[in-house]
Amino acid sequence: MEKKQKTIVEQVVFYYRKSIAIIVFFVFWQIAPLVGLADRQFIPPVSDILITGVQMFISGNLILHIAVSLQRALFGFAIASVIALPLGFLLGGWFKRFEEYLDPLLNVMAQVNPFSVFPVFILLFGIGEVAKTAIILWVCVWPILFGTIQGVKNIDQLIVKAALAMGTNKFALFWKVVLPGAAPAIFGGLKQGAGISFFMLIAAEMIGATAGLGFLILQSQVNFQIRRLFVGVVTIAILGLLITWLLKYIEKKVITWREESVIK
Repeated sequence: MEKKQKTIVEQVVFYYRKSIAIIVFFVFWQIAPLVGLADRQFIPPVSDILITGVQMFISGNLILHIAVSLQRALFGFAIASVIALPLGFLLGGWFKRFEEYLDPLLNVMAQVNPFSVFPVFILLFGIGEVAKTAIILWVCVWPILFGTIQGVKNIDQLIVKAALAMGTNKFALFWKVVLPGAAPAIFGGLKQGAGISFFMLIAAEMIGATAGLGFLILQSQVNFQIRRLFVGVVTIAILGLLITWLLKYIEKKVITWREESVIK
C-alpha cells in the first residue's frame, strides 16, 4: 500500500514538472495584455479567449467547425494509414530489394514541401473536399510509411529464424513476430502523421471551404475578429494533442510487453 502511494506521489510530481512551463506560459499570457506588456487588441488575455470559445460552443458554431475539421483530418489520416501500413510491411519485409531501388524516390517525395504541391492538387481535384483530403493524405502517408518500414527492418532476425525453424507459417509469423516487433515504430509514425494532419488542415481549409477551423481562422483574420481567431488556433492545438494522446493510449494497451521507463 505504501509503495502504491509512493508511486502515485511520484506520478503527480512528474506531471507537475511536465506542466509547470505550460502553466507559467498561460499565466504570463493572461497578465501581459492586462498590464500593458502586449496590445490587448491583437493579443487578448486567455480569459477573453475562453469566454469567446464558450459562447461559440454554446451557439453551436464552434462544434460545427470542429466536426467538419475532424472529419477531413481523420478521413485523410485513415486513407494514408490504409495505403502506408501494407506498403510499409511489403517494402520492409517481403520486397526488400525493391525497397532499395524505391527508397531514394520515396525520400525525395517525402521532402517535397506540401504547400508547394497544393496548387497541383487543386489543378487535379479542384477546390472541393477531394483536394483537401488529398493534401492531408500526402503529409500523413510518409511518416506512417517510413515508420512501418523501419519497424519491420529493426525486427531481430534471430527471432524470425527461430520461428521459421519451429515450422511457423507466414501468417503466424506476421501476426506473432513481425507485427508485435514493428508495432512501436508503427505507432511512432501514426502519432507523427496525426500531428502533421492538423497542421496541414489549416492550409487545406483556407481554400474553397465554407466551414472548418482553418476557415474560421481565415474568416476571423479577414474580419479582424482576433478572439475568434485565437479560439480556432487553440482548438486545433487541443485537438492535435487529444488525437496524439488517444494514439498513445491505444499504443499502451496494444504493446503490453514493452517495459515503461520510469523518469525520476
